[in-house]
Parts: sequence; structure tokens; C-alpha cells
Amino acid sequence: MKIAIGCDHAGINLKPTLIKFLQENGYEYTDFGTYTADSCNYAEYGEKVAEAVAFGGYDRGILICGTGIGMSIVANKVTGIRCAHCHDVFSAKATRQHNNANVIAFGERVIGSGLMLDIVKAFLTTEFEGGRHQARIDKITEVEKKYSK
Repeated sequence: MKIAIGCDHAGINLKPTLIKFLQENGYEYTDFGTYTADSCNYAEYGEKVAEAVAFGGYDRGILICGTGIGMSIVANKVTGIRCAHCHDVFSAKATRQHNNANVIAFGERVIGSGLMLDIVKAFLTTEFEGGRHQARIDKITEVEKKYSK
């Protein structure tokens, strides 16, 4: 599984823990930045990760900013992305099972490294259930197409 990761300056402290986890668990990943604690625009990095998942051959994306809100908003502007803003394991599992989310966003100012790793594990290991949920994903895709003109 190929993972695209990114953060802004407000998520920079959690990223090394995320990278270590991905490396230790054999995930292939690319870090799309940022690489310093200098103030930057979260939208730039959220867009890079979302594009990598939607068009660049990455299976999933993980985004970190201060709250996760800005990153999730920008990621969801990219066609084909279903980014979930999650701060608990239940939601991370549910968004994979029911929404087939391909990107997750969370906030460093909201969660610590232990909870982050539990959320990431759930997001990366939970499969989409399909079935009745596929019709809902199809409807999301219809709405996306309608407004992508």
C-alpha cells in the first residue's frame, strides 16, 4: 500500500511518529511536506496529498494540521477524494467501512501521538464493506460530478 502524507507547520511534531510507524510496518510512503515549523499554508500540502491519491497512484493519504479541519476541507475539493476528519478510532474504522474514505485528516492540537497511531492503524487496516454502502458512494460521486463542471 502506497501512502501520501503531508502536514503544515501545526502538524510537524506528529509527523516523525507517523513516519516511524509507516516504516516499521512496511508501508511505502511519500512525504509531501512541509518539512519545517515555519508558518505555511495548509491548503498547499492538503492539495498535494489529495492529488497524489486521486491521480498519482497512492492508495491512501494522511494529513495533519492544527485541527484537521482545514486539511480535510481542501482535500475534499479534489475530485475523487473522500477525506474524513477523525479524532477517534471508531470514526476512522467507520469511514473506511462505510464511506471508503481514501484520505484522513486530524489535528496535532487535538490528539497525541498514541491516539494518532491507533487512528492510523484503523484507517490503514480497515476494509470498505461495499454492499449497501456502495450505493451511497455512487451518490457522492454523482454529486461531485454535478458540481465539477
